[in-house]
Amino acid sequence: MRKFGFIGTGIMGEPMCRHLATKGSEPVMAYDRDLEPLDRLAEHGVVTAGSVAEVAKQADILFVSLPSGQHLASICEGVDGVLANARPGTTFVDLGTSPLSLTRELAGRFEAAGVHYADAPVARTRAAAETGTLAITVGASDEIFATIAPLLGRFASEVTHCGPVGTGQIVKILNNMVVVGTVMALSEAAAIAGAAGVETQALFDAFAKGSADSFALRNHGFKAVAQGTFPERVFSTEYMRKDIGYALEMAADAQLTPTIAAHAHDLLTQATDAGHGANYWPIISRLIAAARKA
Repeated sequence: MRKFGFIGTGIMGEPMCRHLATKGSEPVMAYDRDLEPLDRLAEHGVVTAGSVAEVAKQADILFVSLPSGQHLASICEGVDGVLANARPGTTFVDLGTSPLSLTRELAGRFEAAGVHYADAPVARTRAAAETGTLAITVGASDEIFATIAPLLGRFASEVTHCGPVGTGQIVKILNNMVVVGTVMALSEAAAIAGAAGVETQALFDAFAKGSADSFALRNHGFKAVAQGTFPERVFSTEYMRKDIGYALEMAADAQLTPTIAAHAHDLLTQATDAGHGANYWPIISRLIAAARKA
């Protein structure tokens, strides 16, 4: 029987790991520096590992859900890292959003060690992770995609094969770029409407019935911008700033200058510098509203 490993059981990783374990009979071993989610996962049969190396040595398919490319690189390197301990034939699946350059570099090193690599960054919300209805874009060979797609389907309702390694990250990063741009437009519309005498809720209700309707409106617009609610432990400003930074890196490599993404990155940086780095990222709407008053 195949053995699964899972590294990173944070906000998104914990429910994904739980679905992986409870919707199949294969043994799952998980590692995280925080023991609290591991204790909860143990109630669902997930075995707690003492180190990255222990998981890497045991797993036939290793899933990794970490906040950034920097975190991903850190668990791959060194004598106790994944590269030094994964067995040939293992499949490594990055569920986080990582820079394209790092993804391609790590994939080459893993393949040289006989380890298959797939980038499978997840999209949608923590609520979607809890219900197993995430959307995942995958970069992998046809053979590896066929192997991991049913497993990803345990915690995602949409699994899209985008092409070879790296393409999953490209699509996910650009997805986030478009979502941020849409929320910026919604926030600007709300600020203008408010100044002209229309409440944000009424504005968004009308948008939802017309051509301005979107996933961003129904989730980030109604639930965050209109309510003025930007909690912590949801997809944070700092995390989104990181992702938009990855988009700008790809644009620079392509010798393009994306003005909307650059402005989004500036707003996210301003929000982080103002102490809102841990808050839900649509808090940038406050900066847009404040600009009207300035």
